[in-house]
Amino acid sequence: MIQVHKVEVLIIDHDNVGPEGLKVLLENTHYPNRAIAPNVMGCVTREVEWSDSHPLNSRQHQAAAYQELFKDSEKVS
Repeated sequence: MIQVHKVEVLIIDHDNVGPEGLKVLLENTHYPNRAIAPNVMGCVTREVEWSDSHPLNSRQHQAAAYQELFKDSEKVS
């Protein structure tokens, strides 16, 4: 018996890697002892005007800003 996990991760793409580049990075990273082997099943992308004061850059406001930004996408539980 094994466990299968669906994980939702917020990644702020300062280097303009893009969705396809992000998929390649996550899937081809050499994780210790091959503990995980992620397969990116989907990616939802939004564009925002970025500044250091953006709510996604604040631990206090990040969760609410994230929920607002992705409110129309499929929720991971």
